[in-house]
Amino acid sequence: MSDVRQILSMNRFAGEVPDADASDLADRLRRRRATFGSSSVLFYERPIEMIRGQGAYLFDHGGRRYLDFYNNVPSVGHCHPKVVEAISHQAAQLNIHTRYLVRPVEDYAERLLATFPAPLTNLVMTCTGSESNDLALRIAESATGAKGFVVTRAAYHGNTAAVTEISPSLLRMRAPAAHIRTISAPDVADAPDGDVAASFSRAITAAASELSEAGVGFAGLIVDTIFSSDGIHADPPGFLQAAAMAVKKAGGVFIADEVQPGFGRTGAGLWGFARHGMLPDIVTMGKPMGNGFPMGGVVTRPDLLDTFCDSTGYFNTFGGNPVAAAAGLAVLKVIEEEGLVVNAATIGSILLEKLRELGKKYTRIGAVRGAGLFIGVDLVDPGSGAPSPGTASQVINSLKERSILVGAAGLHGNTLKIRPPLCVGEQEVALFAEGLNDVLQAI
Repeated sequence: MSDVRQILSMNRFAGEVPDADASDLADRLRRRRATFGSSSVLFYERPIEMIRGQGAYLFDHGGRRYLDFYNNVPSVGHCHPKVVEAISHQAAQLNIHTRYLVRPVEDYAERLLATFPAPLTNLVMTCTGSESNDLALRIAESATGAKGFVVTRAAYHGNTAAVTEISPSLLRMRAPAAHIRTISAPDVADAPDGDVAASFSRAITAAASELSEAGVGFAGLIVDTIFSSDGIHADPPGFLQAAAMAVKKAGGVFIADEVQPGFGRTGAGLWGFARHGMLPDIVTMGKPMGNGFPMGGVVTRPDLLDTFCDSTGYFNTFGGNPVAAAAGLAVLKVIEEEGLVVNAATIGSILLEKLRELGKKYTRIGAVRGAGLFIGVDLVDPGSGAPSPGTASQVINSLKERSILVGAAGLHGNTLKIRPPLCVGEQEVALFAEGLNDVLQAI
């Protein structure tokens, strides 16, 4: 059985409406259970019905406004008018499958690939990040002839059958499959002498050797380049260089999952791997790629893609449809025109400093980690310093009552996962810091 806190259990609605007089909400929940069954996952002790979004804010059915520091899907802001206009215009003109020449799709591919270093010059478009990671695994297997992969202990990479196996945080009743090896997240606090690069690369080498000895071989390492599900581990910049060297030496492929850290979130360029000054073999994307419109992608070297396509017939009916391309192109333009990478760095630094000041004030705050507008705050028992997922849950639901939304992450589920839209400013940061202060003070 997995010892990882299951990702869907973090901040999950438990199934009972707390207020006896909330008959309308209770009826809505009964209807949802009847239709979605066990697959229904809602947030918070009291679920919210959202009806509108704008910028960094969401609005519920009663008109209440919430500051969204939770959701990185609408990365340039909820319902950004330029993205909405691009989607609407293209949908009214043409939306077709991917077997025809369509100029907006070709324009988008060239614009996106221009943000990557050579030799990452080929793009395969998909519909989701899960689909992207599934394809990345297949490309790695084709390139190496091996089946084994190394992932971190609380990783999440998606929900296809293959990708679930490399997502230990999804597994409830069993350990990862025999072709998977898990290693600890690259936490500088746990590394001998603080050398996270050396300790992480040693762990990769050892796990790769185990896979080879087991007869399945080492196909590669896949990591989210800010290790978000593991509790956000960003520092020191550059530590992934040693990891990439270890993967290469072991004969594997390095897959950089940029679904969450990509598109400027770390404030150090468009891609999380760039912050480490390293070059992956495969890069996967999803979620923020279309600012809420479903789309994903895989960028890789031509030789790796050629090898895969020579052995496997691959096409994607909707991956790279014209409306998706229009959405994606609008996102890239907005990031550039509004200076959102610089904003992530600037506003992220202000937010990080405010959170560290709160850490000096409250013993319930442990480590504060992150880069740009992706920050993790560990919540701990003030006496023992042990991880406190109960405190995290209390803080998350109390912030929600103050109209502020935030999530959870980490091996134990005790890390606040803070990732607002890239358009936030100092006003939103001050509002969030004030709310967190009030909640911790009340506890």
